[in-house]
Amino acid sequence: MPTQEITFSDDERDMLERVRLQQGLATLEQTAEWLVKSRLRNQTKHFTGRGRSLYAVTASSTRKSHESH
Repeated sequence: MPTQEITFSDDERDMLERVRLQQGLATLEQTAEWLVKSRLRNQTKHFTGRGRSLYAVTASSTRKSHESH
């Protein structure tokens, strides 16, 4: 999965550190990823009325879905 480098302000870093400790995560990067996925899940649930799982899309998984059709 491609990575994107993000620069955090001091206030953002402090907020991420608080969330990191609450969630028991190892790094600020994991915390930022957790927050993004959490927001996506909540928005998806809001739009569809259902919860959905998030999975990384890989070349092999896209090939499998095309082969089954």
